[in-house]
Amino acid sequence: MMADLIPFLPGFFAAFSILMVAASSPGPAVAMLLGISMSRGRAAALVTCLGIAFGSTTINLATMLGVGLLLSEAAWAMQILRILGAAYLAWLAYGAFRKAANPPALTTGPVPARSVPRLLLAGYLLQVTNPKAIVFWLAIAALGATEGGGALVYAAFFIGAWIISFTCHAAWALLLSAAPIRAAYARARRSVEATLGVLFAFFAFKLATSRS
Repeated sequence: MMADLIPFLPGFFAAFSILMVAASSPGPAVAMLLGISMSRGRAAALVTCLGIAFGSTTINLATMLGVGLLLSEAAWAMQILRILGAAYLAWLAYGAFRKAANPPALTTGPVPARSVPRLLLAGYLLQVTNPKAIVFWLAIAALGATEGGGALVYAAFFIGAWIISFTCHAAWALLLSAAPIRAAYARARRSVEATLGVLFAFFAFKLATSRS
């Protein structure tokens, strides 16, 4: 069974690398987790991370099915999708470099209710309606990491993507719930944004030149 996954590992690595940058970079989900971590604590933030991870998996499934349909109908659509994804990543790189030069004020997102179901739902709804997450998943899907694979390949990809999404967001929840870490992050924002800019630019290039 593992042998069936080996040919897909390079595609998995490329896709998961983009996903790690997407899930780790500041955005609406991180803003929400910042607010929850500060006001509700780590446990509530981690519950919200579960909802975010399931929302990410939903977008994953939707984009994979949609891109798979495009691939079967028109190969040129995949090239357009790659170009659009690369353009968006390049725009994010520009935005990150601009923030590195002049970091905006650090603000928090909305804080949902205390109950576990509502925290889960808040995280889920935030992610499935997050344009950043949707476009990132379109870019990832355009790589064709699971193209030609069977059920095992798809299952491994979805599970891996869920783990990465939850782990990256949970790391934010744990870090931002500690006052010293929040202060250190605020001081290091220029370096963080500059690093993100380099990564976004690199992935934009890789996606634009991809032939898979």
